[in-house]
Amino acid sequence: MSDTKKNNRLGHMLKKLTPYNIQKGFRYLKHFGPKEFLVRLSERLEPEEVPYDSWYSQYRITQQELEKQKMRKWSRNVQISIVVPVYKTPIPFLKQMIDSVINQSYGNWELCIANASPKEQELHEVLDAYSKKDSRIRVLDLDSNEGIAQNTNAALTMAAGDYIGLLDHDDLLAPNALYEVASALEQDSDIEVIYTDEDKVTTDLSEHFQPNLKPDFNLDLLRSNNYICHFFLVKTSIVHSIGGFRQEYNGAQDYDFIFRSIRGAKKVHHIPEILYHWRVHKASTADNPASKMYAFEAGRKAIEEDIRQSGDFGEVTLKKDLGFYQVRYQLQGEPLISIIIPNKDEKKSLEKCMKSIRKSSYHNYEIIIVENNSTTEEIKAYYDELQKDERVQVVVWEKEFNYSAINNFGASFAKGEYLLFLNNDVEVITGDWLEQMASNCQRKEVGIVGVKLYYPDNTIQHAGTVIGIGGIAGHMFVNMPRSRSGYMHKASLQMNYSAVTAACMMMKKSVFEEVSGFEEKLSVAFNDVDLCLRCNQAGYLVVYDPYVELYHYESKSRGTEDNPDKVRRFQSEIEFMRTRWEDLLKKGDPYYNKNLSLSKWNYSLKYNR
Repeated sequence: MSDTKKNNRLGHMLKKLTPYNIQKGFRYLKHFGPKEFLVRLSERLEPEEVPYDSWYSQYRITQQELEKQKMRKWSRNVQISIVVPVYKTPIPFLKQMIDSVINQSYGNWELCIANASPKEQELHEVLDAYSKKDSRIRVLDLDSNEGIAQNTNAALTMAAGDYIGLLDHDDLLAPNALYEVASALEQDSDIEVIYTDEDKVTTDLSEHFQPNLKPDFNLDLLRSNNYICHFFLVKTSIVHSIGGFRQEYNGAQDYDFIFRSIRGAKKVHHIPEILYHWRVHKASTADNPASKMYAFEAGRKAIEEDIRQSGDFGEVTLKKDLGFYQVRYQLQGEPLISIIIPNKDEKKSLEKCMKSIRKSSYHNYEIIIVENNSTTEEIKAYYDELQKDERVQVVVWEKEFNYSAINNFGASFAKGEYLLFLNNDVEVITGDWLEQMASNCQRKEVGIVGVKLYYPDNTIQHAGTVIGIGGIAGHMFVNMPRSRSGYMHKASLQMNYSAVTAACMMMKKSVFEEVSGFEEKLSVAFNDVDLCLRCNQAGYLVVYDPYVELYHYESKSRGTEDNPDKVRRFQSEIEFMRTRWEDLLKKGDPYYNKNLSLSKWNYSLKYNR
């Protein structure tokens, strides 16, 4: 590491070592224990490649742009009701929250405040003054504090708008938040649920940090963490149909509300702009998760309820990182899984792979090894040995190497309900990997399940695939230490991606046949990406399951195209992907975010436009 980098890192660390952060560090040490604490500390102290606070100062909307927005003529001109339950809110925070609504560049809104602090005279006076000054501000004084769900329901009784937005009593809206919402609704009247990106802001509003740059709707990520959170808006008719907030989910009432709103919505829309600022102070869940353990338990219940409503069965547990969850779906029955492994000569790699498969806790599988022009007697003898197990068969592909054609050929022999495409150079770590993958793949909305892969040095080789990275597609978190969880813990959360690698990928056989298998024009590169994208196109989800782990003995330096034929082939496959998926490459991966880099693999910020 250069002296400049060392000095930058030291300066970054010293800046973070405030008395409050030191106190917070002791709290995290107690919660995580020394080993995990040190991992999280190293992640927190890692300097941002593009510092967010300076990035945001360039990103935020200018006064000139806001004035231009105020002049726009609207054809729909929807009214947006913002509901806020207030309880003992510090007066400066309250005023800043209300002012952030008053300063919106879109004017057709109403602010509905339910005041559950009847004995707080100053708070009452502030609210009264604001409501007299602006008729769009409506205040309902409650007799007592009934809890956040009931207080919010009280605020909902005042809402007369077309859409209802949720705002916490000590947070802030960006001045263009409602404009961006109205603009989206102007373009598409089918939208019934909207959410935006957000960041955190210090108590004194001096620094913005920890941006949550979200994907478009991502069911499995939502079941792993309430990534939607703020700013969230719902069509009023849906709010009425689901009955508002439920007090039995207090602490996670918004999580439960989001699940139920989305289930009833025609269309969910994500605005990839930072339009909400979540204020962090010592008592807030944002900065001190352990302060509200009951909230995380309520969140677990909300996820389980959503799974039940979808017709699936699953167990939800809290992860060490509070606010994040692991869902384990229950496998129904004991379906046959067909494991398809292409191989040429590689006896040593295949032997290691086969030994790890035999350690599986699930036994109803068959293995189809697709032999492709091996030359050694050693491998032929090993095939004979393997086929003494009636679950193993070797089929012969006599043509030239074509990964897609070889796997399609292997799949034609499969008797299983699920196909598991597996490289010969992997080693299974997770004993119940087949049950975990199959239980996910069994879900009606899922077509493909991928896993987490490591290089032999325990750095990540694959944790999901994003379209557009490196030109066509790239794996996420490559070379990050296995112990780390990455941006917003995404390396360690089950979620949906546009694609996963076929080095270990399970697929419903019915879906594989529906989309006509692997594209044989892609003989080496991007065939798994193309298959996943066609699966998405057919309406199925691709799931990344980080709880299934394998070693992938692929060399880190692999991929050099070192002769003219390889170069031509690779370029032709790039061109094929660019042509077939031109619209997607232009629009950007819906499971990523336009503000994130396409030249990095770690969810780094993209340099400002």
